[in-house]
Amino acid sequence: MATKRDYYEVLGLKKGASKDEITKAYRTLAKKYHPDINKSPDAPQKFEEIQEAYDVLKDDAKRAQYDRFGQAAFEQGSSMGGAGNPFGNGFASGGFGDVDLGDIFSSFFGGGMGGRRTRASSGPRKGEDALYRIKISFMDAVNGKTVTIPVTYDEPCEHCHGTGAESPNDYRSCPDCGGTGRVRTRQQTLFGVMEQESSCPRCHGTGKIVTQPCSSCGGQGYSRVRKDLEVKIPAGIASGQQIRVQGRGGRGSGGGPNGDLYVEVSVDPDSRFTREGNDVHSNIALSFPDCALGTEVDVETVYGTLEVVVPSGTQPGQILKLKGKGIKDLRTGKPGDHYLHVEVRTPTDLTDREKELLKEFQAEEEKKSSGGKWWNRFKKA
Repeated sequence: MATKRDYYEVLGLKKGASKDEITKAYRTLAKKYHPDINKSPDAPQKFEEIQEAYDVLKDDAKRAQYDRFGQAAFEQGSSMGGAGNPFGNGFASGGFGDVDLGDIFSSFFGGGMGGRRTRASSGPRKGEDALYRIKISFMDAVNGKTVTIPVTYDEPCEHCHGTGAESPNDYRSCPDCGGTGRVRTRQQTLFGVMEQESSCPRCHGTGKIVTQPCSSCGGQGYSRVRKDLEVKIPAGIASGQQIRVQGRGGRGSGGGPNGDLYVEVSVDPDSRFTREGNDVHSNIALSFPDCALGTEVDVETVYGTLEVVVPSGTQPGQILKLKGKGIKDLRTGKPGDHYLHVEVRTPTDLTDREKELLKEFQAEEEKKSSGGKWWNRFKKA
């Protein structure tokens, strides 16, 4: 049996990683290697490895057992199994076909590129999710806005509710698959007879045949519609985050609901502000006298102009903190802070009077640095 990689190594983390770091790493890797997105031959194996590592490390009890005993904590027949092992016979992965993909791509908005998928089913099935990308300005991300996007999707027929049948009684079991929705085929190969199971081509996996098509949609079960959809962008959203719009994705089958539409947001940079989490950073240019003597200046924040007191003795590169003037958190609504990075302006076009005053200031500084010793009087003489 091949030796499994260390779970922390699989997720690219150190052993002391926080839960947030574990979740973030998992989502990033799961998106990258999910077989629906990544078509490389080794993607399913990598995805299952990532899923297995996450299932252990996200659980405090499992993680503690793993940190103590490593893979031995989950091996079948291990001396740590049974009553002594809180995980029974250990971790077992059902394969990527039965993984809850909603957990992979979940965010504050439930965002993601897939809902729970199961293997063959003859009942109603939810449609595929869709993705739409938009770009907004920095200030729109701070304050939120409503955008209108054009969407085209298949809307379930109001008469048959997407089944394609005139009434619930206008069905019969598919004769090709016996109502299971799956058919088995056998093929002779160099290695012998190979058997394969696939979706029934006649009933398309539903297990049912419509005997009386819907009079409204002609048995299609849906109609193609194009609408301008209003989507509310919440204040504080960041680049890469998604907003879920329920029921505006691909159409379902067998009377199942449509998938969801995920609107992914990209935020343009701003020349004045830089964002770090919910905090905002900007520069403030001050003259030397303002820094030395202190002053009051008007500065731009993401919420408008604010008068700020600059204390005397402020140094170049010093950072002034404006508490609560950052971006509001999506979950709690609590704002971050705004940090002002002080830059000192050096004048290049001094008048004669300014030069004279600066020389006097320079002379006073030299007196202070020399401590006013008596021999300095002889230097001047």
